[in-house]
Amino acid sequence: MGHGGNVIEELTTDHREVDALFEEIQSLPSGDGRQREVADRLTIELVRHSVAEEAHLYPAVRRYVDDGDDLADKEVADHAEVERTLKELEGCTPGDGRFDTLVAQLKQSVASHVRDEEDRLFPLLAESCPAGLLDELGDKVRSAKKTAPTRPHPTAPDTPPANKLLAPGVGMVDRVRDLLTGRGRQD
Repeated sequence: MGHGGNVIEELTTDHREVDALFEEIQSLPSGDGRQREVADRLTIELVRHSVAEEAHLYPAVRRYVDDGDDLADKEVADHAEVERTLKELEGCTPGDGRFDTLVAQLKQSVASHVRDEEDRLFPLLAESCPAGLLDELGDKVRSAKKTAPTRPHPTAPDTPPANKLLAPGVGMVDRVRDLLTGRGRQD
C-alpha cells in the first residue's frame, strides 16, 4: 500500500497493513517458524505507528477536539496495553502455547483500537482541524515512523516532550539490533 496524504489517510493505510499482517500470521500453521518472522514485522509496524501517533496525532486531538484530553488518554492507554502484549509475545516462540493466545489477544485489542480511531476519533479530528494541519501532521507522522523504535518498550514515556526526545535514540538502537539479527527483514 502506498503511504502519503494527510494524517488520517496515513494512519488508515497503516491500519490496513496491520490487518494484512494479522491475516498472514493466522494463515500459517500453528508452530510454523515463519510466524515469528511475521510477528516481528507486526511488532515493528505497531510500535512505529504507536510512537508516531503519540508524538503527533494525540497532541493535535488534545488541542483541536472537544474532550480531546479524554479521547487521547484512552488511546494512549490502548497503546500501553498493546505494547505490554507485544513485549510478552516477543518472549514466545511459535508452538509455545502462549504464542497463538497472545496473537489472538493482540488482534482483538488492535481491532478495537482501530475501530475507535476510524469511527470516532478521525471524524472528530477531520471536522475540527484545518486541512493544512492534517497534511502537516501526515508528514510529521511519516517522519516519526522513520526514526521510531521497532521493539516494544512498555516503560518508555508516551507523551510529549519526553517521548519525542527519547524515541529517536531508542529507535536507532532498535534498528541496529534489527540489522545485526536480521529481524524484520523480508527476503
